[in-house]
Amino acid sequence: MAVVQSLSRAFDLLRALAVSPAGITDLAWRSGLPKSTVARLLAALEAEGAVTRSEDGRLYVIGSAMAELAGAIDASAALAMSVRPHLQWLTGQLGEASGFSVPTGYSVQYVVQVESPNPVQVRDYTGLTLPMHVGPSGLCMMAQWPAEEADRYLRRPLETFTARTVTEPEAIRRRLEEIASQGFFWIYEEFAEGINSVAAPVFSTRHRVLGAIHVHGPAYRFPAPGHATAVANVVKEAAHRFSVRFEDKEIPARAD
Repeated sequence: MAVVQSLSRAFDLLRALAVSPAGITDLAWRSGLPKSTVARLLAALEAEGAVTRSEDGRLYVIGSAMAELAGAIDASAALAMSVRPHLQWLTGQLGEASGFSVPTGYSVQYVVQVESPNPVQVRDYTGLTLPMHVGPSGLCMMAQWPAEEADRYLRRPLETFTARTVTEPEAIRRRLEEIASQGFFWIYEEFAEGINSVAAPVFSTRHRVLGAIHVHGPAYRFPAPGHATAVANVVKEAAHRFSVRFEDKEIPARAD
């Protein structure tokens, strides 16, 4: 019975961490367990990769082993769970909403978003699906495609979302070359009026594109004048930090 009780308590801790990262004291308060018990269970979970620690070592977060298990059920949901601590770090650095998106055929789907602490916020785009050419996340994914696949996409009718949406195939090809060179891309009010956004691609261990991390905010404040490259480099750093151990599993693509 002691083993069963330990398993039950360990799952209680995992459920708490799935809501938000936490330290030993906070977890002890949430679970009603002694700090010594929480520390012992976390040590065992960390050894198995079920939890890991934040950059400063103070907080525990869901680990890659849990994401791998969830991947057998829903890879995109597993990625969303695994990427959240990185998005929280990114929003903390930049003060704007951050998110993660995955490819679904010739579209991109936003699967998770961390809100900005600013009183004036952008809407939550979780669940939204856009054509690949409209936002920076989709363009970052397209930049990893073989040339013939990009050509096939660009022969299709390309939808516009605002007056600034770029739909000219040669202009989009130049954008894909730019992304391949610099590792990020900005758009300015192209998928929504008054919203600017920057994204960087996320790769598997074998350099297959898994999705993209992005940050978006109101155009009047984001990015601050002269800070676009610095902001983009922070987004690139977050994408780099998100080292997903999925053994090169790809996100299931929805037929277009």
